[in-house]
Amino acid sequence: MTTLLKLNGLTKAYPGVIANDDVSFEIAPGEVHALLGENGAGKSTLVKMIYGLVKPDSGTMALHGDAFAPSEPRAARAAGVAMVFQHFSLFEALSVAENIALGMENPPKPRELSHQIREVSHTYGLPLDPDRRVGELSAGERQRVEIIRCLLQDPKLLIMDEPTSVLTPQEVEILFTTLRKLSAEGTAILYISHKLEEIRALCDAATILRGGKVVGTCVPKETTAREMAELMVGKVLHQTKSGEHDAGDVVLKMESLSLPSSTPFGTSLQNVSLELRRGEILGIGGVAGNGQDELLAALSGETKVSSDVIKFENREIGQLGPNERREMGLLSAPEERLGHAAAPDMSLTENALLTGVVRQELAAHRFINWAKTKTFAETVIETFDVRTPGPTNAARSLSGGNLQKFVIGREVLQSPEVLVVNQPTWGVDASAAASIRQALMDLASTGAGVIIISQDLDELMEVADRFCALNAGRLSASRPTKDLTVDEVGLMLGGAHDMEVAHVG
Repeated sequence: MTTLLKLNGLTKAYPGVIANDDVSFEIAPGEVHALLGENGAGKSTLVKMIYGLVKPDSGTMALHGDAFAPSEPRAARAAGVAMVFQHFSLFEALSVAENIALGMENPPKPRELSHQIREVSHTYGLPLDPDRRVGELSAGERQRVEIIRCLLQDPKLLIMDEPTSVLTPQEVEILFTTLRKLSAEGTAILYISHKLEEIRALCDAATILRGGKVVGTCVPKETTAREMAELMVGKVLHQTKSGEHDAGDVVLKMESLSLPSSTPFGTSLQNVSLELRRGEILGIGGVAGNGQDELLAALSGETKVSSDVIKFENREIGQLGPNERREMGLLSAPEERLGHAAAPDMSLTENALLTGVVRQELAAHRFINWAKTKTFAETVIETFDVRTPGPTNAARSLSGGNLQKFVIGREVLQSPEVLVVNQPTWGVDASAAASIRQALMDLASTGAGVIIISQDLDELMEVADRFCALNAGRLSASRPTKDLTVDEVGLMLGGAHDMEVAHVG
């Protein structure tokens, strides 16, 4: 088997950190090669060097045996390297064809481009209407736009960054069928994902990064997901254990909430009902953009609704704001860490004050008790192993995973009666994710009700007692997680199960 891409000693340093340290490995034509590592391991920097977004400080690359040093993505694409980014770069007000044309150096005439899109999408099992407006597409269909845009370039190497994070199980299977077809035709795929069972199902080889260095390689089909995770973090991972608890009385109830979206491309909630009992974890799954943010805003009090639509301990709270709900014991943590859950330029002490001022009694007679606030921040940092020099550091100075541990810890340590979290382990490494999940299960075992909104189905199946799906602003009936199959979950996410009922309880 010949070599398509060869990396030799790639090194890239930034002030205070070596992002990649003497990284070397090879990818063969048609090979599906996984790149694994925790957050901060150096994966993003490495693929940016391959794609021409970052210039290495030292080391070399060779493509088809020839020196390869792209000065910009245009040069990488011209050489046959394409990339599908985790976050889509699409204009929602434009059509599929218009978006694809914007990403091409010399796009053909509109009629010819539409023909090419239909032909390529049909060939690779990714049906796509070139005339549809992107704002009307599902997350899975938007990903198809990005993939088709790459395939029209006839790439020899396709880099994919977390490609299944917004897909239902059925859409994942469609994607894998496409990738296997590309592989069989000789296109190599460099695949980044934190979903290790998917790596085992799809990839031929894997390179593991830790601290910017290559620390190991493996054949995923011959390696367990736990073994790969432990290679990534460099230590033995402890199994997450569910606390022993029985669900109690209903603590939170939402009845027939319909809420128009506040933005043109948001999702309106339609007749959503749910019940949450003390001591249980309710998992709400859904592909991004199906109403998750709107649901959290309604539950947290950021968006006010009719008083009688939401009841907390039989008290109508629909018209109460976040601070009033927090005082009662209904706490929340939104998906966006920096800017929503935490103020970037404020210190961790100040961020601890923002949501903890009432329940932790951090102020009296309108004067802030800074010593007590600092102690609370230090307790969060110590209890949740937040890697930071100290509580005076700004929130933006933390890595995404460490900031997430701080945000979740800040809420859990306030002993809520109900905690609603959106994407609690998004972008968090395996070790941190395990500790966050354990904290949420421990909280439920004390009698609190927990709602986890997540795109990570493995996570929800692991920790939730009941599961329901959010699709196009409608919530399915809940099902005990122990009775669910992957196929059933996929159908629920796609809107096929009980969507007309839209009732949980």
